[in-house]
Amino acid sequence: MRVRFAPSPTGALHIGGARTALYNWLVARHGGGTLVLRIEDTDRERSTPENVEQILDALRWLELDWGEGPVLQSERAQRHAEVLERLLADGHAYRSSATAEDVKAFKARHGAQRGFRGEPEAEGAVRLRVPEEGATVVRDLVRGETRFAHEHLDDPVIARADASVLYNFAVAVDDLDAGITHVIRGEDHLSNTPKQLLVLEALGARQPQYAHLPLLHGPDGKKLSKRHGAASVQELRDAGFLPEAVRNYLALLGWGDADDETIIPTEELVRRFDVARVSRNPARFELDKLRWMNGRYMRELAVDDLAARLEAHTGRESLGPIAAIAQEKIQTLADFWPLAGPLVDGPVDDAAARERWLREEGREALAAAREALAELEGFSVESIDAALRRVVESRAAKPKQVFQPLRVAIAGTTVSPGIFESLAVLGREEALARIDGALAGAPA
Repeated sequence: MRVRFAPSPTGALHIGGARTALYNWLVARHGGGTLVLRIEDTDRERSTPENVEQILDALRWLELDWGEGPVLQSERAQRHAEVLERLLADGHAYRSSATAEDVKAFKARHGAQRGFRGEPEAEGAVRLRVPEEGATVVRDLVRGETRFAHEHLDDPVIARADASVLYNFAVAVDDLDAGITHVIRGEDHLSNTPKQLLVLEALGARQPQYAHLPLLHGPDGKKLSKRHGAASVQELRDAGFLPEAVRNYLALLGWGDADDETIIPTEELVRRFDVARVSRNPARFELDKLRWMNGRYMRELAVDDLAARLEAHTGRESLGPIAAIAQEKIQTLADFWPLAGPLVDGPVDDAAARERWLREEGREALAAAREALAELEGFSVESIDAALRRVVESRAAKPKQVFQPLRVAIAGTTVSPGIFESLAVLGREEALARIDGALAGAPA
């Protein structure tokens, strides 16, 4: 089994392309085959080295390795020219100077559904001859069989007059030379498939097995785009998602196992994946669902692993203790700093929080909490918990009437990891200093 992922380097790797890459990777891993990475860079204006690196960077982050490549399609021009000359010599292709107007006039004479047929000329673009009778049948693991009657197909242009080949010709030759057995790609390529199959047939090659994947939609049912949130792999990475969670979520966009599970580790995906189980219906990419799944993965990480990822994401060091107390409250790596950053850098200046919680009653509760904390012999989560609950009880207050002024004192805001855990991580000296600073400040 040999599969290929063949992106065009005209920008970042979008989520739909990432799912295609993942499905090819899973098929190769499941079947003990090879994934070939081919960069289809024949659009010279938009295909830049920077865009190629963006694709490679995205695949590396997703941890989708490839067995061969990357092969640059642009470097195969000589091979494409050789095959083109072979088709011309064998009579499977011909030169034609026919224009779009000529094609339109042909259809006006023969009927709009009649495929264009040209006359061989000495110069012009190269067109592939389509048989007059029969049909090209695309046998697809997802969609079943699709027939394209030859009488409706134009003789397709496969090379320009300057001999530069077109996409469908180059793809067919590249797939043939690479020995690709399974072509797994988006259904937007389905209309290209009969043209590529006709090239392969003219070359006497066997038809690979196809699987055309349904496109991804946003929550509103429309084609996935930037307006639905993150559109590229790098945006997901920068938003703090974990590659293993992204792999899990993307795998389930259109594919499902009989067990109907949601959290499926990558090694289990490899074992179970069967592209024939991909649905024909469009799948919906929903960022909220990915956040939920990512949160599940975050909570399963060992604290040392989580801390290392947070340190890489934030550029900070020694985050282990704070990572441990924030783990249950964050869904992405990017959630961490707004929640726990004040414990590292000091309280933020949230005027609304001070106004709400550090007026007279709040300052009295804070002073009582400070006194109770200062008297503790040990400064553990358990001892802090017990001391502060005694303050709540002695004041006949609600817990938040004591805990929220404390949270504002040590973090500057009402959002932080658990208050007992936060105080313990800060330590007695730092915690009391922050409380003293809040008490010394002018009342809100």
